[in-house]
Amino acid sequence: MSVLRILRLGLWGLVAMALVGLGGLGLGIWRLPAPETNRTVSLASEIGGPFRLTSHHGDVVSDADLRGKPYLLFFGFTHCPDVCPTTLAELSRRLEQLGSDADRVRTLFVTVDPERDSQEALASYMTSFDPRILALRGDQAQTDEVVRSFKAAARKVPTKGGGYTMDHNAIVYTMNADGTFVGSLDSHEAEEIQLQKLRRLIAD
Repeated sequence: MSVLRILRLGLWGLVAMALVGLGGLGLGIWRLPAPETNRTVSLASEIGGPFRLTSHHGDVVSDADLRGKPYLLFFGFTHCPDVCPTTLAELSRRLEQLGSDADRVRTLFVTVDPERDSQEALASYMTSFDPRILALRGDQAQTDEVVRSFKAAARKVPTKGGGYTMDHNAIVYTMNADGTFVGSLDSHEAEEIQLQKLRRLIAD
């Protein structure tokens, strides 16, 4: 047998093996590693957790007290110059637009600045917004824990003159009736998109 014939047979053998391999993939015989289809679910289950905070009315509110109704949660602080009052005003507007359905969802504003946001300061601040929005506070350890459990971010940023402001994320968390993370509302979204999300949250 000539060298050329041997080379040709070898090449045809490689082609045949490749075809068998492709066929095996098509039949599911040779399986590629499965994608992490459960990762999104896992991430959702990691957001949120137990907490016990005090409302601007002086009542203790825990995550267990919220079970049975979906809720919205927004982190902020009363000295916030723009994002926080704007978001709370938008949430007030959404609750108005939902009409009677607004009573089927709770809305929480959790301060990330317990040093300045006393119960009295929060009570005064919340008079500017829908009375159904509940402001919550804790001591620094409780605040750090709830921020951490929601995979949020909050840090003190010094300002001129010895003061400080707070840097924090500005999304509204949407949580279902058993306290599981569903998604978020973003201030850049159209009004109707936010309303659709809220109606789905209430319906579910």
